[in-house]
Amino acid sequence: MGFWSLLEVASMPVIQVLIMSLVGAFMAADYCKLLTVEARNSMNKVVFVAFAPCLMFANLAKTVTLEDMVSWWFMPVNMGLTFLIGGILGWILVKLLKPVPYLEGLVIAACSSGNMGNLPVILVPAICSEDKSPFGNRSVCRSLGLSYASFSMALGGFYIWTYTFRLIKGSAATFKAIEESEEAAIKPSNTDLESDLKTRLLDSPEGSNAVRKDSVKEEEEKGFWRKGLEFLQQILKELLAPPTVGAMIGFLFGAVVQLRNLIIGDNAPLRVIQDTAKILGDGTIPGMTIILGGNLLQGLRSSAIKPPVIAGIVCVRYIILPAIGIGVVKTAEILGFLPEDPLFQYALMLQFTVPPAMNIGTMTQLFNVGQDECSVLLLWTYLVAALALTVWSTIFLSLLS
Repeated sequence: MGFWSLLEVASMPVIQVLIMSLVGAFMAADYCKLLTVEARNSMNKVVFVAFAPCLMFANLAKTVTLEDMVSWWFMPVNMGLTFLIGGILGWILVKLLKPVPYLEGLVIAACSSGNMGNLPVILVPAICSEDKSPFGNRSVCRSLGLSYASFSMALGGFYIWTYTFRLIKGSAATFKAIEESEEAAIKPSNTDLESDLKTRLLDSPEGSNAVRKDSVKEEEEKGFWRKGLEFLQQILKELLAPPTVGAMIGFLFGAVVQLRNLIIGDNAPLRVIQDTAKILGDGTIPGMTIILGGNLLQGLRSSAIKPPVIAGIVCVRYIILPAIGIGVVKTAEILGFLPEDPLFQYALMLQFTVPPAMNIGTMTQLFNVGQDECSVLLLWTYLVAALALTVWSTIFLSLLS
């Protein structure tokens, strides 16, 4: 498969994202005024609560069986490594470039969380359809490639709505703390009798000792186990986010044959459930992308993210991670962890090469933190994505031929 053919294939999903972003930007412009801030927030909640869970459920229930999970066991491990290594590189980038504190989680998320959805689903089957594809029979390759890509999409959604969701939530907490400290700094202090009395009490030895004793007592009462319980409750709460719940139910229906036969297939008695979930799920990517486009106008005017940070993320996602991915996949092949299928290896390498996940934009909008910066970041990374995917796909195919 030639370079220019690959460039055409790799460009298609990227161009789709950019066109949808332009539609969102036009709808949010002063000329149109359809996609206001309130409208974007409401639309984002619909994506989060309805569209994304249905997408997770529909893809997992249809494409992944228990046998696939067993034979493709290295794929979730490989994807976990992309998040782990990308997260480490993102943390190093944060320490070197020192972006605004509330953007640290966004930077790490952009380095670690790849678009495992529409890009692999379009790119892998498209490569199989080419006459010069190195993966054998076109129809078999296309069917198997779609299964690999769909499984990758479902796994990516699960990782993103747990790990990445927590990163963006932490950024929101940092942003809130900064706002509260700024408000406290400009708020007049000791302007009334009550505050004066409180200040005197705290300044006195008796008041200081009382406050200190109360603080120590409160910490002792909490104890180790109570803190651990609170942490587990927080993790459980995040696991119950609608997209994560949709993914878990999809895994269940895909793994249990009896449940799968209820909704999958032309003769399935409850196939209407799968069909409805698919229709709703298909709205996820357009919805997220239009919202990002709406945020883009404001982001280009007032984004706090600096060019060196964007360049650093591009370097991590399109130079360092793909090179590491080749080493990971080839090492796994030598150790005998992978099936003898070059298409499977290509799908694994591609996981290290894709641009940042679109879901990050949904999360920033949900927590109202860094959505403008996220839109600018995704714009630049997706502009570079077409060329990067083409170059690395050419390298991958030459290694696997």
